[in-house]
Amino acid sequence: MLWTSWLVLLLCWGAKSGEQQADESDGTPARSRADIHRQRSPPPVEPLDFGFVPAAVYDTHAYYEPGPIGILFHMVHAFLYVIQPNPFPKDMIVKVIQQNMGGIKFEEWRKPDNVVLLLQWIYYEVGFLTCATIGITLVVLIPIIGLCFCVCRCCENCGGEMHQRQRKNADCQRGFYTASLIATSIFIILGVLIAYAANHNVTTQIKSTRRLINTNLRDLKTFANNTPTQVEYLTAQYTTAKNKVLSDLDNIGPLLGGRIHSQLEKEVVPSLDTALRMAGAMRETKEALENVSSSLEVLQEGTAKLQASLSGERSSLSNTLSDPACTNGAVSQTCNTIRSTLSQLGINADFSMLPDLSHALANVNTVLKTDLSNIVQKGYSSFNDTPKLVHEQTKNIVSGVKGMLDKIGTEINSFSKMFPVEASLVNFTTFLNKGQKNIESYYPQVDQLDFYRWIGCVAALCMVVLVLAFNSLGLLCGACGYDKQATPTTRGCLSNTGGNLLMAGVGFSFIFAWVLMAIVTTLFVVGGNIEKLICEPLANRQLFKIIDTPFLVHPAKKNFLPGMLFLNPNIDLTLGSMYRDCHENYGLYHSLQLETMFNINSFLNRTVYNKDLANVFESVQVDLQDILLLEQAGRDNLINFANSGVGEIDYEAYLAEVNKGVTLVDLLSFSTDLEAQADQLPRGALENALKGHASSIRQIHREQVVPMLQAMSTLSQSIKQLQRMSSNLPVKVTNILSAIDAAEYLITHNASHVVKRETKGFTQSLEGYFKQYTEWVKNSLTAEVAQCKPISNIVDSMEIVACSFIIDSVNTFWFGLGGCCILLIPSIIFSVKLAKYYRRMDTEDVFEE
Repeated sequence: MLWTSWLVLLLCWGAKSGEQQADESDGTPARSRADIHRQRSPPPVEPLDFGFVPAAVYDTHAYYEPGPIGILFHMVHAFLYVIQPNPFPKDMIVKVIQQNMGGIKFEEWRKPDNVVLLLQWIYYEVGFLTCATIGITLVVLIPIIGLCFCVCRCCENCGGEMHQRQRKNADCQRGFYTASLIATSIFIILGVLIAYAANHNVTTQIKSTRRLINTNLRDLKTFANNTPTQVEYLTAQYTTAKNKVLSDLDNIGPLLGGRIHSQLEKEVVPSLDTALRMAGAMRETKEALENVSSSLEVLQEGTAKLQASLSGERSSLSNTLSDPACTNGAVSQTCNTIRSTLSQLGINADFSMLPDLSHALANVNTVLKTDLSNIVQKGYSSFNDTPKLVHEQTKNIVSGVKGMLDKIGTEINSFSKMFPVEASLVNFTTFLNKGQKNIESYYPQVDQLDFYRWIGCVAALCMVVLVLAFNSLGLLCGACGYDKQATPTTRGCLSNTGGNLLMAGVGFSFIFAWVLMAIVTTLFVVGGNIEKLICEPLANRQLFKIIDTPFLVHPAKKNFLPGMLFLNPNIDLTLGSMYRDCHENYGLYHSLQLETMFNINSFLNRTVYNKDLANVFESVQVDLQDILLLEQAGRDNLINFANSGVGEIDYEAYLAEVNKGVTLVDLLSFSTDLEAQADQLPRGALENALKGHASSIRQIHREQVVPMLQAMSTLSQSIKQLQRMSSNLPVKVTNILSAIDAAEYLITHNASHVVKRETKGFTQSLEGYFKQYTEWVKNSLTAEVAQCKPISNIVDSMEIVACSFIIDSVNTFWFGLGGCCILLIPSIIFSVKLAKYYRRMDTEDVFEE
């Protein structure tokens, strides 16, 4: 039908995605110059959230639990298994179908192959044939036997003679026949109840059949109405992938440029960092030179002043020691000792001979007139502008890609509108509504036919019930009216009535038994074979294997189902696989393998991610030639600093003088010793004079030596700092310039590898978004879109209605009724035998004493 084709094509549109072309995996990351050709995996693609496809909720629950009557069903199944234990004859049925596709011709059955098939079929049906033969035999013999029995009794034979011989075990025999007839009647009653339960179950389940029909039709409507919504959701989610691609393209500078920057910075940033540190070293060198100059000036002035102070103090102390008081015996020794130490009052370090650093300082000041830090910061800024550079150079490509994506979205939307889905859905819904109305119009007829069926089955059971009624009344009357003291000729009216009722039951048994057996035999053959050849194979899906047998219908047509649906029998689609997929609630596209009818791969390759779009991505080029890490002024500045003369300073001479003490002796120790020696002298002017000199020496130390010590400490630190920074200064500058040259060479010559690799990784991430979309479409089409559970529900519902509702009930009916028919035979025998003990005889045996 037209609506079917439109719906299938629409489902195909949203089908599984085509495989993208193989991606190149080689790249050249710029980890370092040594491993620049080492491959590097592309960055992971950010997962996209496409949400959930609107799910269809189906109402049909194709499951049947029979309840208590299920025990009877299992009994019947067990009985049929005993009658027919052979496995399902799949191969034989296939051969029969294949050999008789052109029609059954009786002359063909004379062929050996057909004779073999016939014998195999007879062997398979031997159980049914045996039981059917027995049933037919009983149908034929029962009326004949009944007629003969009636004629025989009319001739006073076969128990028809109204004479009863007296036997000693008469009571025992009567009790045995009574018990046997009661037991037989009980079993017949059970058979009647079983048959009636099965008969009533059919009527009850017809209402459930209506519910199944309504829910299945409602599910089909849900399936038809929800499928376009699901397909529209699939088409709408292209916008998610598109917007993500557009977002990345809008941020191509930070994304692609950032990746390129992060790869190149491993070489570029360290070289700029060393240059920036050298700029700091220049400023530190200037400060150290200034400290050295100022400290040296302080020390030279302090040395001259200290020399004069010590000389004056030494002369003054010598004059004091020339006092006549020092000539006394004990005093003279102390004075001589002090006089011997006067030579220690002198300076030790001479800073006047150290070289002047003004020339080196002037050169460094000249170097610092050029702001190297600012030049290096320009290099940083130039390199950090890589994302901006990438953004500027890819403007045209980004705008072109945006236009292509908009065009792709338009093509997808226009493709989905190529098919008149709405009209198809209206036709399909109208078809379902009309079908439902037509089915519902048959409900009164079905109810009427079911009523007739119910009446017919009840009538058949009433035949058995009538016999049971005569047997029960006969037993009741006979047992109640029986008198042990009465002779056969004197039996009471009630007892005689019981015997007559039993014989009436025998008569009706002969009248109805063959009719009932004919009904049982017919239902047994039909219902039993349907159960074994249709219901059981349908339950275990063996029936699908017959339909799915290759070349079953025609020698040139491999598969039946695709040949019927798509007119292409070579598609590997079977009814069994379709049912399994639909039973698992997979999508119709997956279950029917619609990709073989409409190849969605070409459409997706032509639209979602086509060659034109791939070529545009591959044409992305980034030129980093404009990046300048260090200007020529910065290079000249570094070279001038290396030639400033800082490295030619005689640091050893400075350190040698700094390491000397300011004076030959520690003035504080000298003044302390001088006071101690003065204390040994007698009190007087000499003692006071010596203590005055000690105080003067302390003052010299405090006012002159201490500042010089501080200046020497500053000089020592600055000299050591200069020595450390100037060590191999030309080599350091050369290394810095070499590193910057290498980084610039990497950017200008080898960065193309990094750019290509990172550009490829960026385009692969964009392609990954489309791959996620197409993969999501594929998965959605497989499991979520147009879920064909209603199709498997229809098959399951047909199985439930035909097999569980009808066939199981029919088989249970003939099982119960057939048991009644079989038990009527012993019932006839026991009734005839027992009636002899209840009926009034015409004659009896007389015994004379």
